[in-house]
Amino acid sequence: MIEIRTNSTAQTEEAAAALAPALRPGDLLLLHGGLGAGKTAFVRGLVRGLGGDENEVSSPTFALMNRYEGRIPVFHFDLYRLGSEEEVLDLGFDEIFFGGEGVCAVEWCEVAGSIFAGARAIDVTLQGEGDERTILLEGMHGTFDVGRLVQHGIRVRDEG
Repeated sequence: MIEIRTNSTAQTEEAAAALAPALRPGDLLLLHGGLGAGKTAFVRGLVRGLGGDENEVSSPTFALMNRYEGRIPVFHFDLYRLGSEEEVLDLGFDEIFFGGEGVCAVEWCEVAGSIFAGARAIDVTLQGEGDERTILLEGMHGTFDVGRLVQHGIRVRDEG
């Protein structure tokens, strides 16, 4: 598990941007955290890190999914308004989750029930209050530029 500590929204975005080069098409990021935890800020940094326009990123709470173009497309899901795994399947989201076309970042992934069981996924847990965040990454493959994070005053601990 990798633990990243940030002190601002900008640092949370920078942490995600630094992780982006390690991602590849087909990667599935399951974003955990309550309301206001910084999940959309994390996606904003991810989009920037993948060469997309971070200014286009907004919470897809009402749209359910937004697509952002970049070196690798990012599919940003917010399942908060859905009530069950069946609703997720009825919308055909599973075809995008496992389609391999881009990187999928899924907010409120718990709503999807067992859809992600056994999937090759990266769990991203954001927690904290105010501007301070702890970001926990489990299942991260590849490497990312830790020096870039340290340069921005972001603390990283890899528990291996």
